[in-house]
Amino acid sequence: MDYVMMLLIESLLTGALQHVNTLLDGLVPIALHAEEYMETLLGINGLSGVFDIFFNFGVSLIILKFLKKGFERYILWTEGDAEIEPMLLLTGFFKALIIAISFPTLYGWLAEVIDDLSHELMTAISSDMATDFTAMIAGIMTAGLFTGIISVIFFVCFFMLYVQFLTRGLEIMILRIGLPLACVGLMDQDSGVFRTYIQKFFQSTLAVLVQIVLAKLGVALMLNAHVFWGVAALLLALRTPRFLQEFLIVSGGASSGGMMNRVYSTARIYQMGKAVFTK
Repeated sequence: MDYVMMLLIESLLTGALQHVNTLLDGLVPIALHAEEYMETLLGINGLSGVFDIFFNFGVSLIILKFLKKGFERYILWTEGDAEIEPMLLLTGFFKALIIAISFPTLYGWLAEVIDDLSHELMTAISSDMATDFTAMIAGIMTAGLFTGIISVIFFVCFFMLYVQFLTRGLEIMILRIGLPLACVGLMDQDSGVFRTYIQKFFQSTLAVLVQIVLAKLGVALMLNAHVFWGVAALLLALRTPRFLQEFLIVSGGASSGGMMNRVYSTARIYQMGKAVFTK
């Protein structure tokens, strides 16, 4: 019975390992630009139009809310404190418009930074990684049935992580589509829903980077016959979103506009630094 199970495990590992090692390539762009890959799969161009629809709708809501708040506060005196400087409402209005309009460009820079970092980190991890699949599988088989079962658990966790990557890509796409609507909250003194919305967005995008690095590390450990370490890396990758949620919190006094400025500055500094060092 043990011999039959070992043969079955060997067959599963032989078919899965090479597929797993190549599956990570290009996975970050898929997660960050899910609409492009789904349009290719479906043979349509409608998903890009969804962004335009929600952008127009969000800008319209920003303008309408600005007019409504100004009319009710300074003409009817029924909303908020009429002694508040009109410049504060005007500043919130322009902040909401600027972030909604510039977000596609800001996101493009952020996606480029995450893609470059993940590529460099994965290259560093796999630079001296052994790729002799036959020897690795033979080593697992000689280690016994228990190690073989743990190896199967590794691949189950990996494919769960792959599905989670695709789910993360859809989540980021939905957050990108709805961001113009979230910008409406910037005209409120507490930034409304925008603060928690942008927090969720950064958690999702950062989770992509951490998960892809942990997945590559898990594969590297697996290829070097460190099965338990490989499983541990994948289990941590699976719970990365919850792990990041424990400390990636936007403080109550933080400015949402300041956060976007920091994203802009970080992305531009990274791009300029990369341009200098690659010359």
